[in-house]
Amino acid sequence: MSDAIVILGPTASGKSALALNLAKHIKAEIISLDSALIYKGMDIGTAKPSKEELAICPHHLIDIIDVDESYSAANFREDCIRLVSDIKARGATPIICGGTMMYYKALVDGLSPLPQTDEATRAHVQALGDSKGWTYVHSLLKDIDPILYTKLAPNDKQRVSRAYEVYLMTNKSMSSFFKDKGDKCPFSREEFVLLPKNNDRTNLRITIRERFLKMIEMGLVDEVQDLLNRYSLNLNMPSMRCVGYRQVFEYLNNVYSFEEMIEKSINATSQLAKHQMTWLRGSLFASRTILDIEYEDNLSIVLKKLNC
Repeated sequence: MSDAIVILGPTASGKSALALNLAKHIKAEIISLDSALIYKGMDIGTAKPSKEELAICPHHLIDIIDVDESYSAANFREDCIRLVSDIKARGATPIICGGTMMYYKALVDGLSPLPQTDEATRAHVQALGDSKGWTYVHSLLKDIDPILYTKLAPNDKQRVSRAYEVYLMTNKSMSSFFKDKGDKCPFSREEFVLLPKNNDRTNLRITIRERFLKMIEMGLVDEVQDLLNRYSLNLNMPSMRCVGYRQVFEYLNNVYSFEEMIEKSINATSQLAKHQMTWLRGSLFASRTILDIEYEDNLSIVLKKLNC
């Protein structure tokens, strides 16, 4: 068996349920690959595991920082490598589960030594995107960084923003830093990837809508209001850029109506799922098995593949 099991997939694809069911059959500990589950107090909108689910087996990298703090792909890589070693030393199998592909890419491929950007630069680029649109910011990359201009979607706000920020800070293209990669992943992985059959996202979008409406019923708006009452938050903070949280934040600041907030949240989550699926279909993996999201017994396929 490989050193670690990896379960990847777009949002709302059933990754966590599969990981938990697998943990009932093998001695395992779950490492969260989710950039939203790291935040304390962000429970409803992240579909954070319940106390009962957390009790099935040990979980890691959940509730590790406050919402006004930051956590990078480099932090994840370092923590994940350490955790895999610790879990194996305890005689258990690490299950890395989630959908933050930026984190996983950092783990697998290593990291380029990208410079840090300061708050003023991030705020400047955010204001530019808000005023002129992210398609405009993307167009600025055509001469600055033609490689990323071609690769990035105009509405991929996070990556477009980061590319322009790096240029403003260094006067160098972000892609120029990619030539110096860090170390590859130091442990072997057996990867399972949940995807819709024939790339049909129709049912996934229905699931996303139903799940978000359930989050609203559970009190997502009150959860965000409570965070705003306890912390000084703004939309430049990574926690408030999480899908759903950003839209509720804007609703509470009278940017959207309640109905608009719901539709924008569902659309943003669906767009996230599309980006995740594009990455998953186009990336190379160590040893991957594709699982149909709608198949009811993916656990049997996983157990057979693992010879369990």
